[in-house]
Amino acid sequence: MKRRNFLMNITAAIGGLVATKAIAKIDHNNMHNMVCDINSDECQKGDGTHQHMNMNNNQMPQKLLPTSALPQGMDLPTLTNLKNDSNQKGFFEATLHLKPTKIALTPNLITEFWTYNGMTPGPKIEVFEEDHVKITVKNELTQPTTVHWHGLLIPSDQDGNPQNEIPAGGSRTYEFTIPKGTAGTYWYHPHGHNTVAEQVYRGLAGTFIVRSKHDPLTSIPEQNWFFSDLKLTDKGQIADNSMVDWMNGREGQFVLINGSYRPKIKIDSATRIRVWNACSGRYLNLSIPNCDVYLVGTDGGLLAKPYLLTKPLLLTPAERAELVIMPKQTGTVYLQSIGYDRNKMGNVPPEQDLILGELVLTKSDPITLPNTLNQLPNMGPAVAHKLLEYTEVMDMKQPHGGMLFLINGKRHDMSRIDLKSKIHDIEEWTIFNNSHMDHNFHIHGAQFIVQTHELNGKKTQPDYIALKDTINLRPHEKLTIKIQQNLPGLRMYHCHIIEHETLGMMGQLMVE
Repeated sequence: MKRRNFLMNITAAIGGLVATKAIAKIDHNNMHNMVCDINSDECQKGDGTHQHMNMNNNQMPQKLLPTSALPQGMDLPTLTNLKNDSNQKGFFEATLHLKPTKIALTPNLITEFWTYNGMTPGPKIEVFEEDHVKITVKNELTQPTTVHWHGLLIPSDQDGNPQNEIPAGGSRTYEFTIPKGTAGTYWYHPHGHNTVAEQVYRGLAGTFIVRSKHDPLTSIPEQNWFFSDLKLTDKGQIADNSMVDWMNGREGQFVLINGSYRPKIKIDSATRIRVWNACSGRYLNLSIPNCDVYLVGTDGGLLAKPYLLTKPLLLTPAERAELVIMPKQTGTVYLQSIGYDRNKMGNVPPEQDLILGELVLTKSDPITLPNTLNQLPNMGPAVAHKLLEYTEVMDMKQPHGGMLFLINGKRHDMSRIDLKSKIHDIEEWTIFNNSHMDHNFHIHGAQFIVQTHELNGKKTQPDYIALKDTINLRPHEKLTIKIQQNLPGLRMYHCHIIEHETLGMMGQLMVE
């Protein structure tokens, strides 16, 4: 643990980046107990001033806005659909404008975000399998960008790789066809070189839903929960990344759902919930009290059959899930993220339970879900094997806290091809997190199926079989997956803690 002690000494030497008070214990089912979270006003009473400080890249402290400054308890907003400008059946055509936009978070608090079509999160894109999609992106920012269609199985030259940036003031049209059998919960966000961290934390992200004409759950009412992180200075402007943000992944004092802080969410019958973790670095460990909660889908679509959750659902940055929630009691409870220790670096407060919103439940009769939801691909034996190793190194000559995050000992280089695969080959990949903190793994162009987890010499099978494009790895964990790339071209793979991706934890796969 020498690395961790060293980093704690650094943060202490520059003045103590984070201060927090004792956190009250939470009764997960009782709204009447006093509950507080990191940076909340209740936890800071008696100080006379808020001690949350943010260290930007120039090591100048920034005070952060108290969490009492934003309204809470508003009804959950509905995500706005992106208008389809085509009248042709099976064709979706639209335009996304990337631009700075001033948004009133309160009557007295105006914050400049970077937005798609003037809103954050960006507009929801809904299409069906086999639809042809044509989206023109106009970049009105002062820096280049791309749009990565996260999780979609589309040609590499349409997938928003950092090699294919849209210059400031420029535009490009993305065009692709949605493959049959890929209905699921996806999203879109920038993937530019060295710009993705800032562009995401300033607001650039949106949802992308692919529907099936034969969806077995189509009769169930549906909601969307799009989680994002917001970090504001005491002036109400988006804060720069601190050194701790670069080391651990950015976490703001506000966790938003559909752009709203701690909203009120009404569930009065069995409801299908699509969930996105669009945070830069925050892990969500979702607890939904007084309900039966079934996991019915993950990153790449529906599971083979429903899976009843008996513990909180961990979603790391970029992961998605589909749930069916059946209220067992009438009443109001907290939707929470239960504290999950991902072994952050530096002098940071311990993980605590975090209130995300209020669930207003109405007891309803349970429904019987179909025994079969989806036919997952039956991958045969692997014909090729690959090994990835995550490591971290300190280099105080580097910016952003002197940390580099590496794959197979190398920092991402856009001019280097790290791995090659043959199109349609079934491959077995082993990803080894040889570090002291959690990282996750994301790959473009394919969905994979986890085979085994290995930790402390013990191998375990996954609790359920699922199509994934993003998965967590605990410290010193080995993960074995099966994967098949069915389109040629360049693909990226990386940790989706966005700051770690930016600081080098990314590689390039050429499919030939």
